[in-house]
Amino acid sequence: MIGTAGSGKSLLTATLTEWYKNNGINCISVNLDPGVTELPYVADVDIRDRISLTDIMDTYKLGPNGALILACDLIATNLESIIPDIEEHSPEYVIIDTPGQIEQFVYRNSGPYVVNNIKFDERASIFLFDGAILSSPSNFLSISLLSSSLQLRLGITQIPVLTKCDLIESKWKEIISWSSNASILEEALHKEKTSSMEYLLSKGILQNLTKSGSAKEIIPYSAITQQGLVELEAIFSRIFGRDE
Repeated sequence: MIGTAGSGKSLLTATLTEWYKNNGINCISVNLDPGVTELPYVADVDIRDRISLTDIMDTYKLGPNGALILACDLIATNLESIIPDIEEHSPEYVIIDTPGQIEQFVYRNSGPYVVNNIKFDERASIFLFDGAILSSPSNFLSISLLSSSLQLRLGITQIPVLTKCDLIESKWKEIISWSSNASILEEALHKEKTSSMEYLLSKGILQNLTKSGSAKEIIPYSAITQQGLVELEAIFSRIFGRDE
């Protein structure tokens, strides 16, 4: 699970884990966020059992932000002890909930290191587009650029998901149209931007995302209504070749 803070990573982790377990599939959840205080699920493997932010702050005389940065780096050093904890469950699926501060995990060495050194038969990242902040075409384009940047950093298949569709009932269909049709998004950007420089920059970014294949249609999802859950699981089955 990858996404900006508050995008719904932990809630989707909880929903997917429960869905698989209810369907008789051995699925476990792994929490890699050392700074979270409460989770909407009981983690089968929890980095907080090994890393304490309070201890880091006391030992290294750091504030909360510095402690979080060091804690994310310490995830990599604890990986060898985390892997056996995962393997002892003999899971069919492992859902990994990453730290809320995306820049501290993915843009430091710890994120790519974890992805490359936890050996699974197949891997994919779910990038969460936070529906609550996609209020404009330019916001959507900015988050799409971030999504492409993270895919470049992690180097694995990425599945884009639009969260909180129940909160943006009048907007989510428009956002999906932006993701599925570059011409519609470009027209929306043209209407939004009063500055020609801003429009040209946005258009250039959009064209490059489209040419690189980074622009993908997003799956609309709601943790409340369960919209998109079946479609998301079907994509996993295709990617992982399970034919479920």
